[in-house]
Amino acid sequence: MKDESRDVSATNLYIETGNPLRLGIIQLLRLVDQFKERARVFYFDVVLSVHSCPECGGRIRMSGESECTCGSGHLFDPTTAFQKSPCCGCNLVRRTNHYVCPACRRTVPSIFLFDERLFDKAYFREMVKKSRARAAKRREEIRRIMAGYRSGILLFTEAPCLEEVPGLMEDLDAFVREGTPGPDHLLLNSVFRMEDYRNHILEILGDDGFMFSDIGPLMDDTRKDRIWRFVTIVFMQNDREVVLTQFGNDLLVERRSGEAYE
Repeated sequence: MKDESRDVSATNLYIETGNPLRLGIIQLLRLVDQFKERARVFYFDVVLSVHSCPECGGRIRMSGESECTCGSGHLFDPTTAFQKSPCCGCNLVRRTNHYVCPACRRTVPSIFLFDERLFDKAYFREMVKKSRARAAKRREEIRRIMAGYRSGILLFTEAPCLEEVPGLMEDLDAFVREGTPGPDHLLLNSVFRMEDYRNHILEILGDDGFMFSDIGPLMDDTRKDRIWRFVTIVFMQNDREVVLTQFGNDLLVERRSGEAYE
């Protein structure tokens, strides 16, 4: 069905543009997709040929991304079931976007992924739930601590006079003349536009949040783009738009809930 739809779109494109080069390119892409699918099937046939279902011993096949099934309907992750850590021989542990050795915590590439990208939705939801619970507990703890530092009621018997404080007016005048640099002060000689990155992040930010490494770049210079993305989310957290939680070498970016403004 996918190839048929591509043939139809290719024919329509040829009719609309009359450009045989574009039609040839699309036909080439279709052949590449067919070859890629056949290579994927062959690869998993070879990899799974030495394994069987751990529950019933039946023959297994790939039924999804990092998911196997047998004739009896048993579903399981072949990486955690069969692949061992090269350093200690332990079964690998699944994380949000990769597998790790439970002993040394190093990332281990899965041989049961062809060109797919691993994403454990259940694990991600659990991490988001725990992150929100920690954030709520942290806010409650801050409220409790700040309540103990509240001062008593301050009553003025007369209007305060700033001129009576030695040197205060001079210091205020000097402060006003110097001005206060904003966040753009550090970026005068750069093409960085924080508002572009902020809008980009808010457009892709859903209710469940996402990892900092999953934010798509806005410029070709990946190193500078990563710096600008990080600077932007830090200012967004300071503006109470997002909440950042560290997971290893990555950051979970979540939309700040309404209760944070109470």
